[in-house]
Amino acid sequence: MEALLSTTYFGPIQWYQKLYRAEHVVIEQWESFQKQTYRNRCLIATTQGIQALTVPVVRGETSLIKDIRISDHGNWRHLHWNALQSAYGESPFFEYYQDDIRPFFTQRWDYLFDFNEAIRQKICELIDISPQVSLTKSFNAEADHDFREAINPKHPAPDADFESRPYYQVYQQKHGFIPNLSILDLLMNMGPESIFYL
Repeated sequence: MEALLSTTYFGPIQWYQKLYRAEHVVIEQWESFQKQTYRNRCLIATTQGIQALTVPVVRGETSLIKDIRISDHGNWRHLHWNALQSAYGESPFFEYYQDDIRPFFTQRWDYLFDFNEAIRQKICELIDISPQVSLTKSFNAEADHDFREAINPKHPAPDADFESRPYYQVYQQKHGFIPNLSILDLLMNMGPESIFYL
């Protein structure tokens, strides 16, 4: 199976499951940028519940996802890192992975797509998966296994192949199990066992 995916910022577990299970994954780089999607946001579990972390982008002459620039507006890198420390500082594997994750909040990337690709590569390394990935050469109008719109924080489409099975979460006693959060939630709570969940 070949899966067509949008780019993601520390994408949800569902996205990484597609990445892991598909024989080949194509990541779309010629689509138009869409706000309020996983392309520039991730969801984490905090003591208050779900928190969205959004990477601010520069709205310029182009809306192609591959050309979208990251904005330095609002000190977001510092805020996101603090949110992750607060949310996962007590998790079983935060100390183990923090040195691998911190550079994404101390270094600068110009383009959102490049930033997301660097994140994807690091997460695959940490989970120990080696997916066959390529990037689109032009806009793919349709594909047999197209998850670009299906994996969506606001309006997820039904996905018979994805079942969010419970795993240990830091704030589970307070909020119950929260499904399909950022891959960081799985990694920080389950560590090397994350691959078995996918």
